[in-house]
Amino acid sequence: MKFKSFLITEENGDFKRNIIEKDITELPAHDTLIKVSYSSLNYKDALSSSGNKGVTRNYPHTPGIDAAGVIVESSNENLKPGTEVLVTGYDFGMNTSGGYQEYIKVPSEWVVPLPKGLTLKESMIYGTAGLTAAISVYKLVVKGEVKPEDGEILVTGATGGVGSIATMLLKKLGYEVVAVTGKLQEIDYLLEIGASKVIHRDELAATSKPMLRGVYAGVIDTVGGNILSTALKALKYNGVATACGNAAGVSFESSVFPFILRGVTLYGVDSVEISMKERTIIWEKLAQDWKVEGLDKVLNEVTLNELSDKIDSILAGTNVGRVLVKL
Repeated sequence: MKFKSFLITEENGDFKRNIIEKDITELPAHDTLIKVSYSSLNYKDALSSSGNKGVTRNYPHTPGIDAAGVIVESSNENLKPGTEVLVTGYDFGMNTSGGYQEYIKVPSEWVVPLPKGLTLKESMIYGTAGLTAAISVYKLVVKGEVKPEDGEILVTGATGGVGSIATMLLKKLGYEVVAVTGKLQEIDYLLEIGASKVIHRDELAATSKPMLRGVYAGVIDTVGGNILSTALKALKYNGVATACGNAAGVSFESSVFPFILRGVTLYGVDSVEISMKERTIIWEKLAQDWKVEGLDKVLNEVTLNELSDKIDSILAGTNVGRVLVKL
């Protein structure tokens, strides 16, 4: 059986994007075959599509770290044909053929049955970005016990996929969100999705001061670098920060002062190898009591034919919100 696949090829260090016809027999030898309805575009997908060997070692390769669709066949008796499912994380789309194709084969251990209350389309508007945002909020709200009355929550990289969904989730849960962005032309977008206030990222520029006035009850940081350094210094007593991204830098400087003078907690967030138990809990929350209204406000829907332009947009830092890939 033939189907369409978005394939990245390498020739003498030059990486090209093509839409090809692939045969089912060319998929990995895993135990679960899924007909894909939707995928999504994340920064990691853009890197994989551009030949970043830190994400994908070998080419040709089909990216797409997210997929949602219907089981065709599986050796796992709990995954009956016709069951709606989603796949995110693990090695999917990195070194294992990913979601930018009409069929995928993955280990059944990677597959999450679609939670009641979510459609396949909604699950991919969330995708890895939404899952990461929800884990961040979970660590802030549930583990960190930060309450709305404790004060404002800072969300960095707020126009991106993780930042946008985090802003919407926090708004739904009753928090005041201060959105940080370098794209002040997107102020209206950020206010529409739930931010109470928008500040330019320059307000979090690096400073030599060991501490700043405690302003924020929490920080959901999606960019890393100096912005995270400065945000930690501006947390209130018992403030909580989460870190999940590195677009502004893979390292940051900090003294022990925020931690020993204000009792600040910093949680790392990973959505790739999170346990299936925790993964299921977070997806259930996104489908039920944390389900946000107005997901279409952050939605850009494209086909495989339109995907390459959106990849360039993400790499250039001009994309806003979530990109849904309709298969």
